[in-house]
Amino acid sequence: MMGKVEGEPEQDEDHIFARRLSAAREMRKMSQGDLAEKSGLPPSSISHFEAAKRKPSFANLKRLASALEVSTDYLLGRVEDANPASEADVLFRNAQKLSDDDRKLALEFIRLLDQRRKGGD
Repeated sequence: MMGKVEGEPEQDEDHIFARRLSAAREMRKMSQGDLAEKSGLPPSSISHFEAAKRKPSFANLKRLASALEVSTDYLLGRVEDANPASEADVLFRNAQKLSDDDRKLALEFIRLLDQRRKGGD
């Protein structure tokens, strides 16, 4: 069962995605052209997605969510919260792209920041 956003009438999944995409774009104060540029998709694709004439591929869904700083689950109507992923989620996703040496360096830096926060040396 899909969660209903406050004020949204029940509709099929295609329309939920179209409304969520449009709402997230407007929330970020972006035009369709802005979103197209930020996501690397053609402006016509954004228009078709928002009109529920086409569905994005999984790769394009991820690009849209990233460009809008929302989760794919929000765009698909699975969660109510349009807020961006938590900082920890972003750190985790990006850490997986690092080399082993860079990941170790990042971990050392995070530990250093934690010590500073605690008032330690």
